[in-house]
Amino acid sequence: MNDAILVINAGSSSIKFALYTAGESPRRILRGLLDGLGSQPRFSASDAGGNALAGDPLAGAPSGLTHEQALARLFDWIARQYADTRLIAAGHRVVHGGAEFGEPVLVDDPVIARLEALVPLARLHQPHNLAAIRALVKLHPKLPQVACFDTAFHRTQPAIAQAFALPREIEAAGVKRYGFHGLSYQYIAGMLPDHLGAAADGRIIVAHLGAGASMCAMRNRRSVASTMGFTVIDGLMMGTRTGSLDPGVVLYLLRERGMSLDQVDDLLYRRSGLIGVSGISSDMRVLLASADPRARAAIDLFAYRAGREIGSLAAAIGGLDAIVFTGGIGEHAAPVRALICEHAAWLGVDLDSGANRSHGPRITTAGSRVSAWVIATDEEQVIAREARRALAKRK
Repeated sequence: MNDAILVINAGSSSIKFALYTAGESPRRILRGLLDGLGSQPRFSASDAGGNALAGDPLAGAPSGLTHEQALARLFDWIARQYADTRLIAAGHRVVHGGAEFGEPVLVDDPVIARLEALVPLARLHQPHNLAAIRALVKLHPKLPQVACFDTAFHRTQPAIAQAFALPREIEAAGVKRYGFHGLSYQYIAGMLPDHLGAAADGRIIVAHLGAGASMCAMRNRRSVASTMGFTVIDGLMMGTRTGSLDPGVVLYLLRERGMSLDQVDDLLYRRSGLIGVSGISSDMRVLLASADPRARAAIDLFAYRAGREIGSLAAAIGGLDAIVFTGGIGEHAAPVRALICEHAAWLGVDLDSGANRSHGPRITTAGSRVSAWVIATDEEQVIAREARRALAKRK
């Protein structure tokens, strides 16, 4: 019997999942997606080599399938497909760990209650992360579950980098800069020596660019500053989120435009960013393929905002030795990388256009003072590794 760890990343209408070996260096067995939950459910999965896997646990499922029902079908499918495999734990991506959780934690009722209290800080993600955890508590109450946090990697930031200019009693209530995408940054930090050698411990900015986007400034492969702050709408422009916004805009919308809190919430999280500026799509691939000038305007603003943040983060770490692009846009959108590197040329970034079109891994010339790289992230592997570590600590 082979031991395995199931990795789960639950969203509002989807569950990304992956199965890993439970050895010291977890290897991926499969990866898949349960999509269309709450409406018309869909399933896809592939093995470690990228080959599509047979069988569909959602075959014959009614529309409106819940997370719990989808997970029940997934567990049954894994049991049939991998009869010689025993699940020893489930590792979950949980977006917000607040000030309390600085490392992965085994889940129990008190932990769930404390994570529930953080829902107001990550309304788009935290409720769905918790829904998957609660579903497994009901379906498999004896299966250990480990929560792995997107905020934890940034706990190494100095206090000044986490502070807002607000009264101390508000900061004491937990209002500070947390930073997100930490599981991605943790993976990239571990991969830097393979690409940069001795320079891996230098002044690095990692750009995790996707539907959600942020940047992290690192020294000695530790987080020093991040573009995201108290919530996941801060910093860079994103697929549907504003990024940094003058707080006075929110006051104006409430007072002068008569918008409700729910309407402003919807605007900031779901109707801004690429979709808001372009009026076409939140998908960078669609915008890059479009001849509409509004699409180009959205792309240009995305790159400009990223270029400004690179300058800010370089100041936070006292200079810059390398930039790393990761995430869906960072790994695949060569034109976007080129625009961002143009904005960073003053720092010493000399783009190699051919290498960039080929997606690297190094996309700058040999003589570039600041190197730029494309490194694929793997948050799931981090979760599998951390889940195994949490289990070992318990034992």
